[in-house]
Amino acid sequence: MKKKFFGRVLSVLILTTMVVSMLTACGGKSDGGSEDASSSDSQTLTLIMSQRDEWLSEMEEAAIKEAKDLGIKLTTVDAQLDTSKMLQFIETARNDGQKAIIINMVDPETAVQCVEAAGDMFVVFVNRYPADDSVLNEKVVYVGSDENTSGKFQGEWLAEHFKEEGKTEIKYILLNGILGQTSTTLRTASVLKALEDSGIKASEATAPLACEYAREMAQDTIAPLLKTTKYDCVISNNDGMALGAIEAMTAEGIDATTIPIVGIDATTDGRQAVKDGTLSMTVFQNAKGQGRGALIAAQNLIAGKAINDGSDYEVDESGNILWIPFEPVTKENVAEYDNR
Repeated sequence: MKKKFFGRVLSVLILTTMVVSMLTACGGKSDGGSEDASSSDSQTLTLIMSQRDEWLSEMEEAAIKEAKDLGIKLTTVDAQLDTSKMLQFIETARNDGQKAIIINMVDPETAVQCVEAAGDMFVVFVNRYPADDSVLNEKVVYVGSDENTSGKFQGEWLAEHFKEEGKTEIKYILLNGILGQTSTTLRTASVLKALEDSGIKASEATAPLACEYAREMAQDTIAPLLKTTKYDCVISNNDGMALGAIEAMTAEGIDATTIPIVGIDATTDGRQAVKDGTLSMTVFQNAKGQGRGALIAAQNLIAGKAINDGSDYEVDESGNILWIPFEPVTKENVAEYDNR
């Protein structure tokens, strides 16, 4: 009797266990499981950095912080100025099933290759404008700042400065970034145009110095020229190279506060130099804005929305470029940019 009773109980327990297991298994393949996978895919992005200099590192940090706020799982990788690595990172993201990729290109001439490597993914180019902008369309967009305005702000400040000194003709030393990059070309052209438009005849004190946006390279390159060349100012395509020039002057016993030196980016060190008076002015390139803008654009592309949806950023008439404005920074307003 007891054996029969316990046998029935055991049979019920086994049956119950089997039913629960079956229900659980069905639940694991339910729509809820599919939604989780879909949500994970749409919220997973990769940001490919061309390198990690001071300004780009600020942009990367801002993007990481913004990703947390937006609920995006963001991976950042450094191509270390190697185009082949950059393309490999793009292909890895595509093979992982990601829906969009954010690319800070090593070389803007490779935009077409980047788009081809991305396949069906949406592409957001950030900070470095494609050399061939015909790649931009409803699936491939650009987030950055209009480089024509960066040099314009430098030129306008220099023109005002020299006019106050009664000068209409000047000689300049130009510190170039990476030759061939859109940012280098446009920053250089726009500062010289702004000087000309303001009635200043500006000529080269030396041939432009290609310093690849690197502080130490600028310091080493300009040092031999400081006491052997006649010049009225130093124009730099970024803050890092301007700071290198300041350090070279200090090493040569030259007071950098007596010579107009202008930069671009308004980095942490650049802003401090403006406060100290060694850097005459810089131009704020919004690292946080570009990092945030790139993420918003990617998220909106995936959702089928306008790339500036949910932000106050402007787009161009095509709708494929999201502009983050440049702003001039001088000793009078530099404190306003410490927390931006």
